[in-house]
Amino acid sequence: MRELQERIVRDGKVLSETVLKVDAFLNHQVDPQLTMKIGERFAELFRDQNVTKVVTIEASGIHFAMATAFALGVPFIYAKKKKAVTLTEEVYAAPVHSFTRQETYQISVSKQYLHADDRVLIVDDFLATGAALVGLTQIMKDAGAHLVGIGAVIEKSFQEGRGLLEKEGVRIESLARIKSMSPSGIEFMEPAAIRA
Repeated sequence: MRELQERIVRDGKVLSETVLKVDAFLNHQVDPQLTMKIGERFAELFRDQNVTKVVTIEASGIHFAMATAFALGVPFIYAKKKKAVTLTEEVYAAPVHSFTRQETYQISVSKQYLHADDRVLIVDDFLATGAALVGLTQIMKDAGAHLVGIGAVIEKSFQEGRGLLEKEGVRIESLARIKSMSPSGIEFMEPAAIRA
């Protein structure tokens, strides 16, 4: 997605060879027009899969999941990182380690909203180490739901996440695949590299 790549180059900040800060437009201050275009693009890519639910993890994936679900005309679910007192029913749960927060937490989804007849598309802001997405795929397995694929807004292709998920036979569609990055520039896998 060319527009997304251009925004990453223009407004993103490479803090190290593994850390990209995109809080100016994606995951703190959010560009709603770009978010809706991202949702439309994921919907185009997975429209033939008869998706019944879009799933993400709170909080940075919520707006992308909502935009995608809106474009597909289906509900979306976000896995909670902490169990609320109002969540009294049984849940599907999986542990997830956050690289950016350096902590492990238990994500959960109410069994009331995820079923074996669901066809699920997982959407998240980043695919890097894959920990969050592996946790979500485990919840899909536990629920018996059919995982049609994963949509990642930004993928750090030089990290192990894609490999872990592809080993499980998961289809992955990333809108911006970063081959390498440093404070001097970002190289995308496709199309040709964009330079600031």
